[in-house]
Amino acid sequence: MNSIFIVLPILTLLMFDLGLTLRPSDFVLIAKRPRAVFVGLFGQLVLLPLVSFAVASFFSLPPIFFIGVMLIACCPGGSSSNIFSKLAKGDVALSVSLTALSSIITLVTVPAIMQWVTVYVGASQGIQLPVVNLLMQNVFTMLAPIVLGILCRKYYSNVAMKMDRVLSKIAFPALMLLAGIFFVQHYDTITTHFSVLGMCVGLLLLTAVALSGVGSRCMRLNNKERRTIVIEVGMQNAAQAIAVASSPFVFNDGRIAIPAIIYALLMNVVLLTYVSIIKVRAKGKEQ
Repeated sequence: MNSIFIVLPILTLLMFDLGLTLRPSDFVLIAKRPRAVFVGLFGQLVLLPLVSFAVASFFSLPPIFFIGVMLIACCPGGSSSNIFSKLAKGDVALSVSLTALSSIITLVTVPAIMQWVTVYVGASQGIQLPVVNLLMQNVFTMLAPIVLGILCRKYYSNVAMKMDRVLSKIAFPALMLLAGIFFVQHYDTITTHFSVLGMCVGLLLLTAVALSGVGSRCMRLNNKERRTIVIEVGMQNAAQAIAVASSPFVFNDGRIAIPAIIYALLMNVVLLTYVSIIKVRAKGKEQ
């Protein structure tokens, strides 16, 4: 079974659902709260890739996995981050804005960074990145669905709300379906390298989350904004990473998606734990 026929439709649906939740005001939040938006975007677009590069270098990962770790770190925020922010009593408006902005910005940054990374570690292994193909795939599977979702919400708001209620519920199961399919397809490779990749990806996730929290405090953001930024930086669009890795138009190598699969599993465990801790603390203060 060619998993790309499952990955691309799921990614497209998730991006369409993101568009259904957006309003024009979500893109201008940067003018109203520049500090919070700056910290969030810096954490996602700069901090996470830098930490990823450092961690992947520290573990001396083989080129195929080095590229995979960098790929998941360079992707935009995950579509479920607004749900996690709501559960954590965070700033949902900030979460939606950061996810939208990062999804647009990474249309350019992902090809640029991944082209450099591929040349840096993959040239000797014959790994190449067709940048134009990646740009075109991102336009059709990310930008176009987001724009269609925005237009649907603007002109058919009632229909958009009904579709969002359905699609938002399938985001997590869809991601787990992808993880399950790739786990079965690459079982031997995953089990052989899981200990190293698990430690690498786990260190990446925990370091990025910790640094984003510290950075938010240093910038004197309020509690809601800090919680949201921690979640936004930690939650990545694993579906996009899997699509880029496995697409016959781009890398065409499912092994590159393995770090994203592991990241997807760990990020949900870590962030659900984070949300649970916040809820326990909130109950303790109420008593």
